[in-house]
Amino acid sequence: MKFGRVKRSKGKPCDAEEDDLDQDPFWGQQWTDNFNHSFSAQKPVSPCNWYGVSCDETGSINRLNLSSSGLNGTLDHFSFSSFPNLAYFELTVNNFSGIIPSEIRHLSKLAYLDFSYNQFTGIIPPEIGELTKLTTLHLISNQLNGSIPLAVCHMRLLSGLSLANNQLNGAIPTCFGNLLNLHYLYLDRNYISGSIPTSFGQLSDLRHLFLYFNNISGSIPHELGNLYHLKELYINNNYLTGSIPETLVNLKNLTDLTLYENQLNGSIPREIGNLTSLIWLELQLNNLTGPIPASLGQLKSLLHISLYSNQLSGPIPQELGNLTSLSTLHLAFNKLNGSIPSSFGNLQALEQLSLQNNKLSGSIPPELGNLKLVEIEMTNNRFSGSLPDEICNGRKLEKLLVGYNKLTGRIPKSLYNCLSLIRVRFDGNQISGDFSKSFGVYPYLSYINLNDNKVYGGISDNWSKCRNLTTIQMGGNRIQGSIPDSMGNMIQLVVLNLSSNDLVGDIPKEFGMLTRIEKLILSNNRLSGIVPQELGSLAQLLILDISMNKLNGSIPSSMGQCSKLFFLNLSNNGFAREIPVQLGGLIQLSVLDLSHNELTGYIPKTFESMNSLLNIDLSYNHLRGPLPKSKVFMNLSIEALQGNKDLCGNVSGLKQCASESRAPTRKRKLVLVISLPLLGALLLGVLMGMFTFYCHRSKSLPLTQLVNRHKHGTNFFSVSTFNGRETYKEILKQTEEFNEAYCIGMGGCGCVYKVKLSSGNTVAVKRLHSSSEVINHNDFLNEITALTRIRHRNIVKLLGYCSHSQISFLVYEYLEGGSLADILSHETAQTLDWMKRVNIIKGVAYALSYMHHDCSPAIIHRDISSKNILLDSEYEACVSDFGTSKILNPNSSHWSNIAGTFGYLAPGNAFSSRSYI
Repeated sequence: MKFGRVKRSKGKPCDAEEDDLDQDPFWGQQWTDNFNHSFSAQKPVSPCNWYGVSCDETGSINRLNLSSSGLNGTLDHFSFSSFPNLAYFELTVNNFSGIIPSEIRHLSKLAYLDFSYNQFTGIIPPEIGELTKLTTLHLISNQLNGSIPLAVCHMRLLSGLSLANNQLNGAIPTCFGNLLNLHYLYLDRNYISGSIPTSFGQLSDLRHLFLYFNNISGSIPHELGNLYHLKELYINNNYLTGSIPETLVNLKNLTDLTLYENQLNGSIPREIGNLTSLIWLELQLNNLTGPIPASLGQLKSLLHISLYSNQLSGPIPQELGNLTSLSTLHLAFNKLNGSIPSSFGNLQALEQLSLQNNKLSGSIPPELGNLKLVEIEMTNNRFSGSLPDEICNGRKLEKLLVGYNKLTGRIPKSLYNCLSLIRVRFDGNQISGDFSKSFGVYPYLSYINLNDNKVYGGISDNWSKCRNLTTIQMGGNRIQGSIPDSMGNMIQLVVLNLSSNDLVGDIPKEFGMLTRIEKLILSNNRLSGIVPQELGSLAQLLILDISMNKLNGSIPSSMGQCSKLFFLNLSNNGFAREIPVQLGGLIQLSVLDLSHNELTGYIPKTFESMNSLLNIDLSYNHLRGPLPKSKVFMNLSIEALQGNKDLCGNVSGLKQCASESRAPTRKRKLVLVISLPLLGALLLGVLMGMFTFYCHRSKSLPLTQLVNRHKHGTNFFSVSTFNGRETYKEILKQTEEFNEAYCIGMGGCGCVYKVKLSSGNTVAVKRLHSSSEVINHNDFLNEITALTRIRHRNIVKLLGYCSHSQISFLVYEYLEGGSLADILSHETAQTLDWMKRVNIIKGVAYALSYMHHDCSPAIIHRDISSKNILLDSEYEACVSDFGTSKILNPNSSHWSNIAGTFGYLAPGNAFSSRSYI
């Protein structure tokens, strides 16, 4: 016998004892040489005592088992014909390569063949089908390619066939249905295509069928319901379509059913409760619809249910509370409604409960506090009331994610000593409580988000003792006091957001030790003093926002060392002196906002090297001199520079610099001669213009004045048809100070409320989230400016607005039909016949035509999507949400930063940071 180039890294001659295998590094070659010599010598030496060799009573080799022997090489020269009586051949877990030779057909008595976990390549030789006595064929985890040979169907005695984890392609042979002795068939992790043969229904002894991670398409054959002995059915991660066959409920012995990540539709079979042996059920990531069958509650052996990312609707069945062995329940990303059944209190084995992104409502049952849950995920629902105080009494809770609901009440008491916590989300609720007394020290906590709640009190030193905490999001609350210096010891911190609170005092210089921090957001507080030079040590910093505070002094020159910064907002403070030239070294900076400060001097020439800069705002300072010669300044609008009296440059609205405006003296005289006679007429025009301006000033405020007034802390409320302050008070009263019960929609920057006024008018009020007011303030002013300029039947009417240090909102006419996106995503889409759809399209087209061609200057919306198209009771369309709109200046560039909703952008703009309008 010969193995082609067989070597063993460690070994011994095959007639040695197994425990001496590591003595001789040439074991493989000596094994081969000795074996060949035994057949050529006059007195052959019997190999029956060699390692891995067994013989029958006649001395003929009938078994070779060299598994896990560290062998490599090929089978090119293996003498298959020398083993006429070989019944068992195993080479698993070695490093053999090359092809499986066709000469393998000479092993005519072979019953067991296992070449798994090697590096064999090429096709499965069709000659393998001549091994008609084979009962087991394993070729798992090689690099075999090509299709499965039809000759395999000749091996009618096969009880086990495993070709998993190769590179096989083509369809499954339909003749597999003739292998009536098969107990298991593993074809998973290949590139097999085509459909599942209906002939599989003939494999009445089949126990295990693994077809997952292939390219199989078509429907699941209802004939699989004939496999009464089947225990495991894994056909996930394919391209299967159609519904789940009702016949599958006949599989009384089935323990594992995994059909996830296909394209299945229809409902879950109502009688799925007949699968009385089922332990594991995974149907997630399909397009299943309809309710969750109540019969699932009969499957008392179930440990795991995953139905997430489908289109399931209706309530969660009370009967699921009977599954006392259940440890995992994943129902997220569906359209479920109703409340959490109180029967869930019986699920004493439950560890993971995932219900996020549904339409569930009601209170969270206090019975959940009796469970020993490890993960609770309920974000993006409509739950109300308070969380159970005992939610962590089991001392095992690691994830508590309840963001974006309507929860009220205080932070559960049991969380103070819940040392197991790893990730916590309360954001977007109305939860209250003393921040300094509600949380303890958590050795494993890595993420906490309390944004947009009503938490009050100071920041405790306990947070600095949470050594694994990398993200703190606490914006939009009522947190008071100063930032503890001890937070500077949290060297592992990556994100810190304390925006929109009532914090006072200095920014701790100890923050300079936060060397891993990437996002530092302290905006919209009452922080004062100077910015510490130590912040220049934050080499990983990407985003720094300390706007809307009372900071003063100069901008630290050390900021120029934060080389990875791409967003820097220092606006609405009291920074004075010159802009540090070192800021020009921030070559990755994309957004820079220094507006509404007291900065003086020139714009540094070093800004010319900031090639990544896309958006800059230097308005309302005391800057002077020429603009730097760079692309961002060439395309800049006057709004980003206004309020600086002595700036000059080639931007419409700025005066020309002296070096650019010199002309010959004779020409200057000519200009004077021509202009002086006109001066008298112009003076008269100016006086008339001033009179007109003051007449209209009380009726409207231009955008620049709104910005100025907001800078100096002025609160403003202006409406066209109401008494402003009285309406402001009535809106607060009618919504119970914006109680979530009146919310009819939620977007990225705020909630929309339906308000019925005492006059009988019904209006829609869009309130900005407190933590997003600073970021979206320009959008807020954009919307006011755009909507006060235009009136059109297909454009939503702005009735009023309010901007306040604690609250900002817009008041619109109320449209009964809601948004087009909402209608299209529900069953009501069926009411939109073609005539209504055409009228909606025409209405949007009329609005766009009016804004682009009939307005002067033109207005570009920049975010036309289904969520921004509102409908009245007659399905007349109105365009809304002008927060990203742009008023075109005919004398300036029409290049713009990308704005809008991905999926509605032109393909050419989706991968660019700028677009031409």
